[in-house]
Amino acid sequence: MPATTAFHWFLPTGGDARDLGGAAHGTGIGGAAAPAAADRPATLGYLTQLAQAADQLGYDAVLTPTGAHCEDAWITTAALIAATRQLRFLVAFRPGLVEPALAAQTAATFQRLSGGRLLLNVVAGGSDAEQRGYGDRLGHDARYARAGEFLDVVRTAWRGTPYDHAGPHYRIDGGHLRQPPEPAPRIYFGGSSDPALDVAARHADTYLTWGEPVEQVAEKIARVRALAAARGRSPRFGLRVHVLSRATAARARQDAQDLIAGLDDAAIAAGQQRLRALESVGQRRMLDLHGGRRDRLWIAQNLWAGIGLVRGGAGTALVGSHREVAARLAEYRDAGVDEFVLSGYPHLEEAYTFAEHVRPLL
Repeated sequence: MPATTAFHWFLPTGGDARDLGGAAHGTGIGGAAAPAAADRPATLGYLTQLAQAADQLGYDAVLTPTGAHCEDAWITTAALIAATRQLRFLVAFRPGLVEPALAAQTAATFQRLSGGRLLLNVVAGGSDAEQRGYGDRLGHDARYARAGEFLDVVRTAWRGTPYDHAGPHYRIDGGHLRQPPEPAPRIYFGGSSDPALDVAARHADTYLTWGEPVEQVAEKIARVRALAAARGRSPRFGLRVHVLSRATAARARQDAQDLIAGLDDAAIAAGQQRLRALESVGQRRMLDLHGGRRDRLWIAQNLWAGIGLVRGGAGTALVGSHREVAARLAEYRDAGVDEFVLSGYPHLEEAYTFAEHVRPLL
């Protein structure tokens, strides 16, 4: 990847919407029941339209999430290879739900069929309950330990030479990936807990964090950078955040409020209870930014946490005029962020808004 700043977009494989009234992507994270039907379902036609728009608009890649709330990331992105030209696919998947030798082979096949357009977002999993629904019984810290060993095997397999492996979670005798990927996909990895940061220091080519205030992001970057440097590594750093920019700050703030206008106090309380039950340290950090209160959603200049009232994962948005959003992104860049994984509701329209009005200012 070039040393310049990279801008990625997001594929809402759980469905898209114009507001957060229960049918938008991410509002089903951590939920026991099926989410409401999306206003704009994640059909192959819509996802193709969005991927082609991202390709034409010059986004470097699109992140495709993983989890029970969305479509399978591998199948979805494979279906989009032939419909795009240069766009890369940042495919999220969970170690532990697939054997590492098979994952190495799957990635190698995708890399060949796409002409080298695969990036891997390794997600250890932030919900014990959801993991158990897949048959995985490990707890939070053990999942990160397994993820580290999983990546040890994957990177070994990608060398293309015969190997054996014996560890706490995997045993492989006579492993051999006969057609290794060229180039090997970059590994994106996130997490805020101590076990997560240890794995990131060992394996992340790009460390991802959610949109906290710039001072907190800078602190986390410094910590991961030091841990990685102790292992002789120098990862890049990425920020996962929503964007909502308009011609004026007043219009942007009004549109942000419209996103949550359909949420009553009961819906917010239910969303907060659902998300508080997750074991993810990063999720708790997101929730602590606002505490579920409507009067605490502006947590820093142009940084709004309304999305996190009911959406799991990335819960903040940069909201303001085009120039204000560009200025805030520049501050994150100065703090050490090399890549931005962006999104907005609805994702097709907001992809155009950011590419046409904000990115030229950067």
